[in-house]
Amino acid sequence: MCLAIPMQIESIDGFTARCQAKGVWRDVSLFMMQDTLPVVGDFVMVHVGYAIQKIDESDARTTWELLDQILEENGA
Repeated sequence: MCLAIPMQIESIDGFTARCQAKGVWRDVSLFMMQDTLPVVGDFVMVHVGYAIQKIDESDARTTWELLDQILEENGA
């Protein structure tokens, strides 16, 4: 199973974006989004260090809520 996590872009340097989700920061490659580069403030789905898709804020928040529910139900 593959899993992508929504993150918000805080800064961009070339093809590397500094992103955060729920207090966790990561450097994320934008290489796979070269045709439609996101901008600071955008939300992206991140899989193994790569931004793979831009999403809107409401979808990001909904995904975070669902992931939190899964973790809660599994005792994490």
